[in-house]
Amino acid sequence: MNSKEKIGNFRWTICALLFFATAINYMDRQVLSLTWKDFIAPEFNWTNNDYGNITALFSIFYAVSLLVAGRFVDWLDTKRGFLWAIGIWSIGACLHAFCGIATSGILTGKWFVSFAGAKESIALVNDGAMIATVSVTLFIFARFILALGEAGNFPAAIKATAEYFPKKDRAFSTSIFNAGATVGALIAPVTIPFIAQAYGWEMSFIIIGALGFLWMGFWVFWYRKPEVHPKVSAAELAYIQQDLIHDQQLVDYVAETTTKVSFLKCLRYNQTWAFAFGKFMTDGVWWFFLFWTPAYLSSVYQMDSTASAVPLFVLYLITLLSIIGGWLPTYFVDQKGMNPYEGRMRAMLIFAFFPLLALFAQPLGHVSYWLPVIIIGIAGAAHQAWSANIFTTVGDMFPKKAIATITGIGGMAGGLGSSFLNKGSGMLFDYSRDTEMSFMGFQGIEAGYFIIFSICSICYLIGWVVMKSLVPRYKPITDL
Repeated sequence: MNSKEKIGNFRWTICALLFFATAINYMDRQVLSLTWKDFIAPEFNWTNNDYGNITALFSIFYAVSLLVAGRFVDWLDTKRGFLWAIGIWSIGACLHAFCGIATSGILTGKWFVSFAGAKESIALVNDGAMIATVSVTLFIFARFILALGEAGNFPAAIKATAEYFPKKDRAFSTSIFNAGATVGALIAPVTIPFIAQAYGWEMSFIIIGALGFLWMGFWVFWYRKPEVHPKVSAAELAYIQQDLIHDQQLVDYVAETTTKVSFLKCLRYNQTWAFAFGKFMTDGVWWFFLFWTPAYLSSVYQMDSTASAVPLFVLYLITLLSIIGGWLPTYFVDQKGMNPYEGRMRAMLIFAFFPLLALFAQPLGHVSYWLPVIIIGIAGAAHQAWSANIFTTVGDMFPKKAIATITGIGGMAGGLGSSFLNKGSGMLFDYSRDTEMSFMGFQGIEAGYFIIFSICSICYLIGWVVMKSLVPRYKPITDL
């Protein structure tokens, strides 16, 4: 019998739960991006700037909520914190479906109507600007509830990973559950537009939102701390806690997971700022690809949401290559003798070069739309590989009691960066389209996309250089 059979593998069941939670998280997040152009915008008279406002404010809500969510998860601990998070975001996801009825109620006084009845009432209102203003405000409120809950996913998942995996395996386990984001994004374009087409855009929010409630049942029955879980053998527990055993810190384990730390104390460390800056520079790139690629295919290549389903599916299928991101640092540690931080930073530098391909997405798009689709897929895979590793730098250097809090701080920085990129994108796309702007040989909205793609391409290298400058070598925090 080999060592893996002796150790046991229940920790991977927990990893699978985190994977499915993250997949649901991203499906809920993507319903709007896959329905607004063809179904919602015509009903409510939205522009690119309206959509940009919604995505930018979602990013800000998500950013601020991440700061609170990290503390919330540390306070409630992993099991209850995750339950509250997914419960809130599932309610928020379903709330989007009722924005049409609420718009009808506010503008016409007709509240108790069906989804179809709300459409009929809104169609009778002659003030298109007022319809847009009211509906955008209501969608922003629904996005706020969604963001409030979704912010708990990564702090709770990173905390659970730190509880169930030793440091050397955390990048790989994180890359697996983080691949749930890609799988969620992969499933979304081949399901959501067709649900919206068959049953109405409202039902796409309700059906996808309900998946979170189903997940909660599995989490309630399967998750406990590894040291008290009946399915975790003594050998597997020893494997999970090998870092503590090696450092002879088992006595400190209980204390470090029950005491809390303040935000201000966390901000004293370069490690916190390095993580936050890396997130600030790069999270917005992924969110731009997630939120705007369906609109890009529509605006530049005149594809509706069903026609773009296959290209988007292929794009996110390519993104699954990100799982390599979890293996590569382990290779550097095991085969090259690097410490976990050195191995992670070496891997992140490699991943930072791939987004440079985005510089060629728009130029090559004149050959075939498949070329920008493939390039965006490769850039997305590089981001997810980068993301899995930047998350695990927190577990490498901070004690478990601070992991969710530090993750929340970095997530807030990433959300702020994303809000700037999404709001700026919406404004630029409307401006470039309306003025027929010319830039580097591109005209109109194509010029706008070329500018944003160029910005996205260099964000990772800038992030890596600053992170490496702030934390040039592995230095775990011992005085929190």
